[in-house]
Amino acid sequence: MASAVEMERLELRTQATPAAVPGIRRAVVDFAELHGVGIGPDVALAVSEAITNAVLHAYRDEQSGPMRVVACAEPDRLVVVVRDYGCGMSPNPDSPGLGLGLAVIGRLVTELNIERPDEGGGTRLRMCFANG
Repeated sequence: MASAVEMERLELRTQATPAAVPGIRRAVVDFAELHGVGIGPDVALAVSEAITNAVLHAYRDEQSGPMRVVACAEPDRLVVVVRDYGCGMSPNPDSPGLGLGLAVIGRLVTELNIERPDEGGGTRLRMCFANG
């Protein structure tokens, strides 16, 4: 028996490295376009910013670690979760960026949740995108 809300799901697991960003971005945008959810350019920019945050901030001292990205196509929106297992959100005086990533994401999504998971540490960023 089918549930009342059918969802399609994409799940990617990789290392949080700069080389991973373009492939994950492309996979999530392709998934969104395939299912007709979200707005491609908004999804691309927000996902890039979220993944880049994990790459730059989750694993300090030039280390990398695991990252998980899940996208769910719901009837009226796209939900994307970016999860790292690093040090969590904490000040980084050596940050190479301008510190605008979360502000950019916030302007592109209809809902943004940032959580510190109970198990495994790190940060979980949940973004929702409305359809066109």
